[in-house]
Amino acid sequence: MFFLDEDQRVTFDDIGSTAEIEKWCHFHEAELHRDMLPSQFRCSGSDGYLAWLDQTLGIRTTANERLEPGSYDFRVFDDPVGLHEAIRQANHTNQARMVAGYCWNWTSKNHPKDWDITIEPYDYRARWNLSKDGSVWIMKPGTVEEVGCIHTCQGLELETIGVIIGPDLAFRDGQVVTVPTARARTDQTLKGYKMGLRCDPQGIRLKADAIIRNTYRALMSRGTRSCWVFACDPELNSWLKQASGAAMGS
Repeated sequence: MFFLDEDQRVTFDDIGSTAEIEKWCHFHEAELHRDMLPSQFRCSGSDGYLAWLDQTLGIRTTANERLEPGSYDFRVFDDPVGLHEAIRQANHTNQARMVAGYCWNWTSKNHPKDWDITIEPYDYRARWNLSKDGSVWIMKPGTVEEVGCIHTCQGLELETIGVIIGPDLAFRDGQVVTVPTARARTDQTLKGYKMGLRCDPQGIRLKADAIIRNTYRALMSRGTRSCWVFACDPELNSWLKQASGAAMGS
């Protein structure tokens, strides 16, 4: 039995697709049965929010161009400092954390006193989560001061998630676009991208585009009750407010 969500692919190395399963079933002359989960309990059970997220991120076209009011607590903040402070305030039950797209190098891994994430002109400074914590960082007390990435939160959930959308996602000419070159050098999810540009530029761009969009879909669906975001690209931040009708964070 396979539980498959192709939109969960977030690295070039991830495998698993409907086509791959069909290929091997045909090879082994096995009978294939399909079914679809009509709903889920993620994000307060709001299928509308997840459909809106797919539409907004350009993953697939849905009927949810606007987020239904009251369906899910989605907010857009004007600066990352205010977002992180709101996450601290929401962490009274140890169920709120910060995550971000992997657009900043992990320098604190070897130089613990260095800041990893710096965002100007907001004077925001933060570090990626400690390597010694692994995926359990999301539940360890005190780690609300750290920022997690897709590698340490995929498959895990909290009540409230704060998401910094890095410069690898932007809004241009009425569309959400991806910027693979904005990913950090220490990020391995797009390893081989530059080589791929020489061999198959169109194919590798499509692959990278899907991975970046899927990454933010995963990050923005970690909160069971709330998702609060800040986008480094000002145009994207403004458009998210408009597209969601979201309450604006202070």
